[in-house]
Amino acid sequence: MKKLLFVICGLLGMMAVQAQPLLKTHVETGDVEGVLEGNDLACYYAIPFAAPPVGDLRWKAPQPAKPWTGVLKAKETAKWPPQPEKSYVKYDMMDEDCLYLSVVTPAKKVSEALPVMVFIHGGGFRTEHYGGELWQSLARRGVVAVSVAYRAGALGYLAHADLAKENPEGHSGNYGILDLIFALQWVQRNIQNFGGDPAKVTIFGESAGAMSCNILCASPLAKGLFRACISESGAFMSPLSLIDQTTAQMLGYMFMNQLQKKSIAELRQMDAKSLTGNDVNFQGSTPIIDGYVMTAPLYDLYQKGEYNDVPVLIMHNSDEGAVEFDSVSEEMYNQQISALPGHWGDSLKALYPGRTDEERLYSLRDVVRDLNFGWPAYAWATLQKQTGKSPVYVAYLAQKSDTTVYAKGNRRGAAHVDDIMYLKGAFDNKADKYPQEKKVGDLMQQYWVNFARTGDNPNGWSSESHQAGLDGQVVTDEGNANGKGLPVWPVFDEQKPTVMQFKNGASLIDVPNKERIALIDRFCQYIRDLRAGKATQ
Repeated sequence: MKKLLFVICGLLGMMAVQAQPLLKTHVETGDVEGVLEGNDLACYYAIPFAAPPVGDLRWKAPQPAKPWTGVLKAKETAKWPPQPEKSYVKYDMMDEDCLYLSVVTPAKKVSEALPVMVFIHGGGFRTEHYGGELWQSLARRGVVAVSVAYRAGALGYLAHADLAKENPEGHSGNYGILDLIFALQWVQRNIQNFGGDPAKVTIFGESAGAMSCNILCASPLAKGLFRACISESGAFMSPLSLIDQTTAQMLGYMFMNQLQKKSIAELRQMDAKSLTGNDVNFQGSTPIIDGYVMTAPLYDLYQKGEYNDVPVLIMHNSDEGAVEFDSVSEEMYNQQISALPGHWGDSLKALYPGRTDEERLYSLRDVVRDLNFGWPAYAWATLQKQTGKSPVYVAYLAQKSDTTVYAKGNRRGAAHVDDIMYLKGAFDNKADKYPQEKKVGDLMQQYWVNFARTGDNPNGWSSESHQAGLDGQVVTDEGNANGKGLPVWPVFDEQKPTVMQFKNGASLIDVPNKERIALIDRFCQYIRDLRAGKATQ
């Protein structure tokens, strides 16, 4: 009897070990060990995907990481890229050696071929960190989740004629985007060892990360590195802040003079804080049209159909501007509106009125939403529908909540960055207090994972077998576990209610704020015409 119990206990022990996710694996540069989270996830918090971009590698394209001996214990996130200090990040938390990524996997063996979701964080191309969210919530729904770091600020986007001379391709800048491309190449070569399928990669990003996703969808350098894309509050479509190589190099020259340096060699000798700290005034922290990473303005590329035509899911939030203003005086309102040329100020005031304090506050917040997020999302969706073949899905997060990430008071819906709360499962253990937020979070997470799993459809089935006539209905098919309980989400059609609104659940609406978006569309066309020398009032 004792022998039988010993055998049973041994078998149970072996089964427990076998049931654990992949806590040790191998990548191209060596063996790596992660951390068990719960009983179902292996978390690798920091794996170098490139060599440290320091010394002579500062302001150069990323280079391969060096192999290591022994086992790399990836148990803590890497330090933040150098950037201005904030209340929650101080300079001792930063390091120019910052090109790391995390992998969170539920796979128990390398042969599982799970879909892969690669996240690109926001921060205005100047701030933040890949370790802010590692996406355990999504991994628990059956994907391998990856979060990647990239260079920011002057270290990620400085352009200069002398840097272009160093480069065999003759360009400079966009190092942060090149980091992302390098990370995606690393994923292609290594993710199978974490139970992921390199042919099933979906990129997703928020704010500047979403803009980066848009750039990757248009860059010839990223072709074939992913099969689908999700954008949350960001697209690089606006003509208002485009910078070409010549202008970017001029800004780099001005920055060098500001720092009282005479050469790139002298800039490379400076410490990173002096190039990215709170007192640094670098005006070029943005991706540029360099003819290499970005061959032309993205709006033009999408008009011509010259982009990586992959399925996309594009979302923005209903109260994006709530992070910008908590009050607006009449003077501030008039200054903002009158900054527009010609009749455009009057046209804007008609749709964004400012007769009372509250009206002025909400109007300027809505200008921020529509100009920076709503119109770029609309432009991306409509242009890809016109010139592409892959399905396009559009969403609008409008859930109002007592909790937020960054927003100020008097919120009417979801502010900028609030989508992160719903996708990371912030309300999973708070359903009693936040039942509607929990419902929205569950819906969004499942739609996002379905989109990554199928590669083209948030409903959970392939777009090729899309069930015509079910739009907006709730799937109840017991055989379709990935779609059960989800309202059917149709492909985008701006003439029909095909935008999925997340508000106390999920339901289909028409393009939100359409009259205002139409005004901004006309204004952006005016700016493009102005740049081309053919604008009229």
